Amino acid sequence: MATFPPYPTHPAGPVDGALRHPRWWQRRWVRYGALITLLALSGLVILALVREQTGTEGFLVGICLAVLPVPLLIAAFRWLDRVEPGPWRNMLFAFAWGACAAALIAIVANSFATRWIATATADPSSADTLGATVIAPIVEESSKAAAVLLVFLFRRRDFTGIVDGVVIAGVTATGFAFTENILYLGTAFGTDQITGDRGIASVTAATFFVRVIMSPFAHPLFTVLTGIGFGIAALSAERQHVRRVLVPLGGLLLAMSMHAFWNGSSTFGPYGFFAVYGAFMVPAFGLLTWLAIWTRQRELRTVREELPVYVFAGWLGPAEPFVLGSMRARQMARDYAGHHLGKQAARAVGQYEAYATSLAFLRHRGRRGRAGADYVVRERELLAELWKRRQVARPAMEYAARMSAPPRPVYGPPVPYGTAAPYGTAAPYGTAAPYGYPAAPYPAYNPYRS
Repeated sequence: MATFPPYPTHPAGPVDGALRHPRWWQRRWVRYGALITLLALSGLVILALVREQTGTEGFLVGICLAVLPVPLLIAAFRWLDRVEPGPWRNMLFAFAWGACAAALIAIVANSFATRWIATATADPSSADTLGATVIAPIVEESSKAAAVLLVFLFRRRDFTGIVDGVVIAGVTATGFAFTENILYLGTAFGTDQITGDRGIASVTAATFFVRVIMSPFAHPLFTVLTGIGFGIAALSAERQHVRRVLVPLGGLLLAMSMHAFWNGSSTFGPYGFFAVYGAFMVPAFGLLTWLAIWTRQRELRTVREELPVYVFAGWLGPAEPFVLGSMRARQMARDYAGHHLGKQAARAVGQYEAYATSLAFLRHRGRRGRAGADYVVRERELLAELWKRRQVARPAMEYAARMSAPPRPVYGPPVPYGTAAPYGTAAPYGTAAPYGYPAAPYPAYNPYRS
């Protein structure tokens, strides 16, 4: 009989045997309460400032128009994050930080710096140009990067690679652009109210076309460079301190440079904006979109390559690496569970897929010597979560494998279940797993049994 590695036991407690209670400021509810209060106050202040500049009517018009691209951008980043979906609270924090805290910092700092330059140089026009091309990119990209840094430091388990950096940075920038668009669109509407312009020739229509139709991806595009830098740092080993610091700084500097180039396009002549948009922004957007999708496919390949070892050990079924490495098969498994067992079962299968993906990424980092000191503990936690959901997930995984696996050519009679198929012989489902590793029957093994 085949033997399987024993399930690691949970530690009995702290190493020194003493229970350590966190101080009051270290408790989770205190940190969450302080963060929510900070963001709420920032939101109230920024709403008051924007309403003061646009007026009540302009403020309402600005909100209605600025919100239009937000669902599309959030859906795009959520789609990108489907391989190993991060918790919603991280995305909510990122959006709230961008829309409230980062926007407040940018408005206050940009206004102060522009006024100081105008006073020092006695040239308001040059102060506005310098503020838009130099001060604004530095202040805005730094304030948005703070959200990525906070998630990287305090939600390290949820920040494991480039896709996570792209998603957090992109959602933060989406929130920032939302607030900024309210200000610009509301101000444009106020101008039209004064001049009496209406229709497509109005300032509001022109602002809406440039900021919402042509370039809704501008701010996310800049900040994603910072997110890529933090994503590379997350993939680096903990001992590579210099790389983990310099690469995010390099991404931030690139984001500032691209932002400055975009803001300065209006000074390049009457057609400078359109030239920069067509020759620079659109290709850069296409390149980063390709990079994000390629990274997503690479993550699926990592899942297929890393999980077979858990099939050999008996933790996963023989077809599960194939199912977990295909987004279409994953969806089929969730649909099967939801149709036959209900929404709660579909949710459990989705959680099973997420935990298995995290397990694959953890092992990938461990093989490359980039895992943290809690590698063994984290692996044990993920295996325990998978084992809790195995009864619901296994039938759904098997169904998805049967429906999505390509048909195999039959060169001879099939062999019995559980035996290896000789070369050139078609093996029935469950005998040979995809991608070349042999299948073993899932053991009747209870990890909680001593």
